[in-house]
Amino acid sequence: MTHDVVIIGGGAAGLAGAVALGRALRTVLVIDGGEPRNAPAAGVHNYLTRDGMPPAELAAAGRAEAEHYGAEFRTGQVREVTGAIGDFRVALADGSEARARRIIVASGVRDVLPDIPGVAERWGGTVLHCPYCHGWEARGTRIGVIATAGPAMSAMKGLLWSQWTDDLLLFLNDSFDPDAEQARQFGVRGVRTVAGKVEAVTDAGVRLADGTVVARDHLVVASRVEARVDFLAPLGLKPVEHPMGVGTHLPVEDDMGRTSVPGVWAAGNVKDPAAVVISSATAGLAAAAAINMELIQADVA
Repeated sequence: MTHDVVIIGGGAAGLAGAVALGRALRTVLVIDGGEPRNAPAAGVHNYLTRDGMPPAELAAAGRAEAEHYGAEFRTGQVREVTGAIGDFRVALADGSEARARRIIVASGVRDVLPDIPGVAERWGGTVLHCPYCHGWEARGTRIGVIATAGPAMSAMKGLLWSQWTDDLLLFLNDSFDPDAEQARQFGVRGVRTVAGKVEAVTDAGVRLADGTVVARDHLVVASRVEARVDFLAPLGLKPVEHPMGVGTHLPVEDDMGRTSVPGVWAAGNVKDPAAVVISSATAGLAAAAAINMELIQADVA
């Protein structure tokens, strides 16, 4: 059959879109690869009434709601999307295929971590990235920010994370030399800087190239995010560098998530690397509403 909408990605954006479209009596297929970005996190935060819920539990609840409204689910990796508006073909790595009148791309991003031994093993635990996601849990502890994302972003992270602790160190990592104004701001916020190259992260803290180990309870690093949209290449859609310099994203043409290819929408981190879970869900709903109206217009044309 040809579904009204195939949604690629079963995170918050994809599930919210599936619920909205199901409630609009649309036929929906959600294809999910089972690799959620927030899997290492203990809980989802800033999601009204669901604060602290484990990510897997939130996803399971969202899937149950979508299924209640008739959405279908398929586990697998999308290999490519071909065709055009009204008749898209979604080919999966296992050789199966789905057809759809419209597409929502909610496949998210992958985090590319800095090449520092010990970071990957602690990612989402004692190594953090988002203060609004983890700041409350890390409040009042010894926090270290490792400069990994350029001077401007590193300075911003140092100032921002000082909101949650009075004991914050900014490890310059041989990549950042604060100017006079940045040094003044650090002084106001009580941010202290540590010179030297970061060699590794251990349970004891941060090990510098000279062998010094600086104890920290939590560390902050910036990952580079890369939009997972290689399967859109046959349609001429490719990720581009995000204006904030944090990685790549899929550009959209309006707030509803419309891409430059008619019939294809994007929602969640794939278009906005800074989106948190609740804003990703909002984006999925917005795309679903726009698609439902477009399908009505197509039927009466």
